[in-house]
Amino acid sequence: MKRLTKWFLLLPLCAVLIAPAAAVQPIHGLLMIRVQQPFPEAMAKLQQSIVKQGYTLIRVQRVDVGLTKSGYKTAQYRIVFFGKAKEVDHLAKAYPDLIPFLPLKLAIFAEGNESIVVGANPLVYEDMFPDKRLRPQFRAWSADFHKILDRMQYND
Repeated sequence: MKRLTKWFLLLPLCAVLIAPAAAVQPIHGLLMIRVQQPFPEAMAKLQQSIVKQGYTLIRVQRVDVGLTKSGYKTAQYRIVFFGKAKEVDHLAKAYPDLIPFLPLKLAIFAEGNESIVVGANPLVYEDMFPDKRLRPQFRAWSADFHKILDRMQYND
């Protein structure tokens, strides 16, 4: 019985590992995609995808320096911050509790010759901010995140 329980617990992990690489994988409020590109190309593609979706790149933050100091072996890890200035300004003024979540962000890191892009699905904010007037915004951001990540797979 214990053996069966162990296999049952491993089932979700197996499903993630064997899922097609081209699909955006929602995992506990996260959106994640593995792309068959080395980090520099994937990083450029991510930034292009964000801009094509109508957002402005605000900052790219290196995270790898702190990670390597802590003993991790990754040299390529970034957080890409982006948003729409008027939208961010309006939301920050109207809903100051949203400020910690603005601007939007996606993380990208290398894993061998592939890259992984991951971010919180903006739909998780619906539980954190029950004001129904914010739901269309969170849903629009979620749809945009899906389009950005889907675009990572194609040459458009």
